[in-house]
Amino acid sequence: MGKIGEFFKLKELGTNWRTEILAGLTTFMTMAYIIFVNPAILSATGMDFGAVMVATCLATALTTILMGIYTNYPIALAPGMGMNAYFAYSVCIGMGIPWQIALGFIFIEGIIFILLTISRIRSMLFEAIPQTIRLAVACGIGLLIAFVGLKDAGIIVSHHSTFVTLGKITTPYTLLSLFGLLITSLFLTKKVKGSIFWGIIITAVLGIPLRIVKYQGVVGFPPSLSPTLFKLDILGALKLSFLTIIFTFLFMDIFDTVGTLAGVSEIGGFIKDGKLPRVRRCLLVDAIGTVLGSLLGVSTVTSYIESISGISEGGRSGLTSVIVGMLFLISLFFFPLTKMVGGGYEISSGLVLHPVTAPALIIVGSLMFLSITKIDWRDYSEAIPAFLVIITMPLTFSIANGLAIGFVSYSAIKLLSGKGKEVPWLVYLLSIIFILKFIFLD
Repeated sequence: MGKIGEFFKLKELGTNWRTEILAGLTTFMTMAYIIFVNPAILSATGMDFGAVMVATCLATALTTILMGIYTNYPIALAPGMGMNAYFAYSVCIGMGIPWQIALGFIFIEGIIFILLTISRIRSMLFEAIPQTIRLAVACGIGLLIAFVGLKDAGIIVSHHSTFVTLGKITTPYTLLSLFGLLITSLFLTKKVKGSIFWGIIITAVLGIPLRIVKYQGVVGFPPSLSPTLFKLDILGALKLSFLTIIFTFLFMDIFDTVGTLAGVSEIGGFIKDGKLPRVRRCLLVDAIGTVLGSLLGVSTVTSYIESISGISEGGRSGLTSVIVGMLFLISLFFFPLTKMVGGGYEISSGLVLHPVTAPALIIVGSLMFLSITKIDWRDYSEAIPAFLVIITMPLTFSIANGLAIGFVSYSAIKLLSGKGKEVPWLVYLLSIIFILKFIFLD
């Protein structure tokens, strides 16, 4: 124990075993919802639910443990919300691309991210993207995730005249989702640790007597990983027409990772002389996690902002991350519970809703939308591109489309309004690429 404490520099960082264990448990509780939600989202593409659950736990555990050991920071990683939605609903379902090829996109994006991290080009790319676009992307993804949650709850349904309309609120599965939304919101308001996780569990328990959730036990051996393990199609992903998709995954990963690291390090007091020590190690682990995840069978793995919860409990070293990773490994043996919670409820032939996990999507979407307050709405050259990004993502059901329209409109409006010098050359280049993509590849 002493040598482990020395390795993680517990005394030097002003922490101890008890604090680090409590911090690890807290972080785990706040992000454990991904065990239920990620399989529910990715299985919509035809991926095996059980295999995705195992891949989620393994990718999260191994990458988080690596982060703790290699960087000595209390930062946890898992398949990113938003990126899993783009993977499933935009790429696979919206574009009709097989999930095997989509995993190939993730692998390629991860390799590029590794190369960018090693070559320092990553910082140039990130700094070139206007903050307005970055903030708008977070809001747009939040709206898209919330929209999916509303559909999964049966609150919004399709309509032949108005595209969508209000569903039948009095159905048991929709009422269950509304209860879940209410109880989770209450937990968040009261600052209960693991609000989303406990909201899911309580909603699932209530769903059992309503016969919406089928009790299948709690503990059991994990299912086979073979349906998704090494099933990625890298060669199928290497097509010029897929360049925009890979580019979108890459930029989402960069935005999410750098933004999360900035927020977590600021709250944890890890910043030294305006910089985060060992930041390249953090980024490298994040990129390796994405490659590992694609091999196991999940979408982009990224640093989780929920790490802040453990840091708030006093977590200061990588031991916190190791504890989180070990808890996710233990979670592998709770597959019956995961299947019960995230398996879905079939309301008609071929139509499956997810009333238990839907509230989590709505809540996560609302939290991502908080970035809207940081956009300068008084400057129309900033506001209009931001609005177009935010509105087109959910309405076109595509994060890539929103990102493309954002770049093009930002460049055009700035240029035509005499503010062209405010736009980095890289943004103009990317705008031209997007325009060519719309003309020749769509």
